[in-house]
Amino acid sequence: MDKTSLGLAPKSLALEIAQFYADLFMRRAFFSSIVPFKPDVILFLGDYFDGGPYLSDEEWQESLSRFKHIFGLNAQGRYKNIPVFYLPGNHDIGYASLHNQRPKVIKRYEKEFGMRNYRFTVGKVDFIAIDAQTLDDKQKSGRPQEDLASLTWNFVNNVSMDVQLNPRVLLTHIPLYRRDWTSCGPHRGSPVINQRVLHAVDSQEVAYQNYVLEESSNRLLELIKPVLILSGHDHDQCTVSHNSKFGPIKEQTVGTINWQMGNLYPSFMLLSASNFTLPNTSHPEEAISTHLCFLPMQTHIYIWYLSLFVLTLLALLLWPTSGLSVWNHCSNLIVSCNIFGGGTKEKNEDENCEYEMIWDAEGSMHLVKKALNAPIANLSERGLVERGNAVMRPTAKKHISQDIEASMNVDLGADVDSMLKMTTRTSKSKTKIVIQRLVRTFRMLTIIAAVNLPLYMMLLFKDWID
Repeated sequence: MDKTSLGLAPKSLALEIAQFYADLFMRRAFFSSIVPFKPDVILFLGDYFDGGPYLSDEEWQESLSRFKHIFGLNAQGRYKNIPVFYLPGNHDIGYASLHNQRPKVIKRYEKEFGMRNYRFTVGKVDFIAIDAQTLDDKQKSGRPQEDLASLTWNFVNNVSMDVQLNPRVLLTHIPLYRRDWTSCGPHRGSPVINQRVLHAVDSQEVAYQNYVLEESSNRLLELIKPVLILSGHDHDQCTVSHNSKFGPIKEQTVGTINWQMGNLYPSFMLLSASNFTLPNTSHPEEAISTHLCFLPMQTHIYIWYLSLFVLTLLALLLWPTSGLSVWNHCSNLIVSCNIFGGGTKEKNEDENCEYEMIWDAEGSMHLVKKALNAPIANLSERGLVERGNAVMRPTAKKHISQDIEASMNVDLGADVDSMLKMTTRTSKSKTKIVIQRLVRTFRMLTIIAAVNLPLYMMLLFKDWID
């Protein structure tokens, strides 16, 4: 990834974060999933940059350093003893319409990655690597030696004239031609991409293409006679079969290893090449076997992280307060047990006595406390007004009636006041509970972050530095 990937400003924080996590995923994938297989050879099928042809020399070198660090290809790399072979991609050198405008793009690529068309042998299998971006380039008359398309086809013709002793594997960044809506097999996660070719307005040279043109594809199959084709460019997995004069030929398009390049299922491929020469009676394709290996879905991992964070937040907000709430529940339980368990009560000194009302000559009432000799079983309606041996006078009755009415008025007023106070107290209590929960949640999140963030950063940079 670079400044051309997401349309973000160069050196912006968002772009730096996106680049870092993309690079980190690929580095982890390489050292945790690919290197443990102890490969004899590593093949890169192109697109090591995103906007390679449009980067300045300084930006290109910076992206190159990141690429080497990701896959341990720099001077400090632990696996630099493994042979590595590269294939140019359209995001590395562009198409024919760009080659005439920026010839330095080809030169700086070849200076760092070597020749664009070459061959090598692993075991008893020959690998033919070609620059597919130049296959459909229109040749310029008068200067065939400088024409990139001529150089590529001259290499292909030389390979075809050699005596074929081993099975051949064709390496091309751009997949070969197939009809529209050709099925890509069960491992593809995105819709099938059909052929699309764009030409420059002024020179009619190729500016973009999804597949090699049909004529060039048939010519490659006829001249090289491969038993297997490995390609990239599509960012997603695709398996198709091509018909040729020599029978069906399988093509494996390997998906991207970068989870931020439009493929939720990044992958790599294991290829096994035979060390033994097969007899003439056997099938050459038996000398090669492939196995597609999928990497973790990083997007789903981040979604899972986010879900766990939301669950943690809800648990901290909705969990009962551990202090007052639990103590109140326990206190209520103890009181209930004392009441229903027949616990002892404090003695009321007024239970075994009665009061006698006596009025003097001026009409004033006096209460005289007397000991109760026998418990009163039932109280009559009269007892509510007249009690003990008291004698009720008319003036006293009048005073009592007034006292009862005043008492009732006072009680009603007190009830209204208490209800208002209870409502206000309830609202204040709810607000207090909400504030307490928010404060508690913030404290717990602070503790969780204080414990987890240092561990996360330590493990994160450990994977990046080691």
